[in-house]
Amino acid sequence: MRNKISIMAALIITLFFLGACGGSNLKVKQISMSENPTEQINRLDNDLRKARNAQINVLSPTWFAKAEKSFKNAKRGRDSGAALSDIMDSVAQSRAQLKRAKEVANIANTALPKVIKRRKLARASGATKMGNDYVKAEEQFLDLMRAIENNNLKSARKNEAKVISTFRRLELRAIKEQTLGEVRKLLKQAEKEDAKKFAPSIYALATNKLKKADAFISKNPYKKEMMLEKANDALFEAWRCIRVTRQSKKVKTMQPEQITLWYEKMLYQTASKLSAPDMRDEPFKIQVENILSSIAALKQDRNFMIEKAKDQQAEINALKKQTASLEDRTRKEQAAKERLAAEKKFNKLFGKVRNLFDANEAEVYKQGNQLLIRLRGIQFPVGKYVIMPENYGLLSKVQRAIRIFGEPNVVIEGHTDSTGSDEINEHLSEQRAYSVGQYLIANRTLPEERIVAVGYGSIRPLASNKTAKGRAVNRRIDIILKPRITTF
Repeated sequence: MRNKISIMAALIITLFFLGACGGSNLKVKQISMSENPTEQINRLDNDLRKARNAQINVLSPTWFAKAEKSFKNAKRGRDSGAALSDIMDSVAQSRAQLKRAKEVANIANTALPKVIKRRKLARASGATKMGNDYVKAEEQFLDLMRAIENNNLKSARKNEAKVISTFRRLELRAIKEQTLGEVRKLLKQAEKEDAKKFAPSIYALATNKLKKADAFISKNPYKKEMMLEKANDALFEAWRCIRVTRQSKKVKTMQPEQITLWYEKMLYQTASKLSAPDMRDEPFKIQVENILSSIAALKQDRNFMIEKAKDQQAEINALKKQTASLEDRTRKEQAAKERLAAEKKFNKLFGKVRNLFDANEAEVYKQGNQLLIRLRGIQFPVGKYVIMPENYGLLSKVQRAIRIFGEPNVVIEGHTDSTGSDEINEHLSEQRAYSVGQYLIANRTLPEERIVAVGYGSIRPLASNKTAKGRAVNRRIDIILKPRITTF
């Protein structure tokens, strides 16, 4: 009880805060004019897509719609050559609106978890195929979410039970339509073909099976295996009803002798297929026993052959196991030789790369089956990520190092010292790593899909940030080569 009271108190406080800060008082964090507008728009597009996948557009429909509108304004402004400040303002506005949408969605998930879960279950069962009934239910759900956005938790809670009930009914309808829809169609067809007249007992049985399946689903909508078992049972009887009805109609047009000869023909054809003797001169009871005895004999013979095949398979499996053991030993020996050869080749290439750089330019290390080139000599202007001409010689050596290994996968890591905020350091380190990657791509060192650039800011220092020397060590670019030729 205390937990519920605490949750409600937290919700009321959060809603009050959001209401006080809503509307025109939305806090918008401005974006630097030095940022690339296309890059900012692409990131925002990705964030909106992720939010939609997380159902933020449904849990906070108004704020998400505003975020999408601002995003479209930014995109339209970029395409039409609008002022950079206007484009960045639209991006910033969209981000603030998306943030608010996520906050409202979190409140909705906490305040109305039952109706959100019920909607999800209804959709999973196929309720979206229920046409206008589902559209109405969805609109009722969105009204609840808009009440949360408008700081009206009381109204949302008041109408929650009604929406839960609506989605529950749709879910059951969808489940029954999916599992019993075919049965209902077949029984309607049977009625049209006068099943009540020509096959009354079978029709009654099939109808009863349908009713029982329907009742079971109403009480146990999540016991899928039992649901399907009962639905398939009803489907079987529905088809049986159709067949019996049609055959009964056919028999009614036949003379007694025709019916008898038709029955005799079926028994004779079955006996012939089983290589059983022709007993049409015996009573029907004997003819049926003849067929059943033949089937029993064949079944015994089949069981014997199955057991014999199992014994043979066991022998084959034992031989396969012996063969596999020998092959595995051979593969291991071959793999060991290949690993040794790969390691020798890697060490040879490692030596070539290490000899490319002077001590003040870079350090080269082996890390398992990877190569780390720690660029000590690369320099960037303070607070910037532009590659200066004096770095071209060092990056040219990096190009040669990469080409020595053919076309490896490359990870470029940017690192800074601890001066400044963590957010700025992370962004700066990422941009510097990205600039190095773009240099390598522009100079056709590797295709773009083989290069990944990441920024770690100051979280991976090599030395203490308390001294100027230590900070200098921590400001670096690490290039990791992952050769595809290496298998050890």
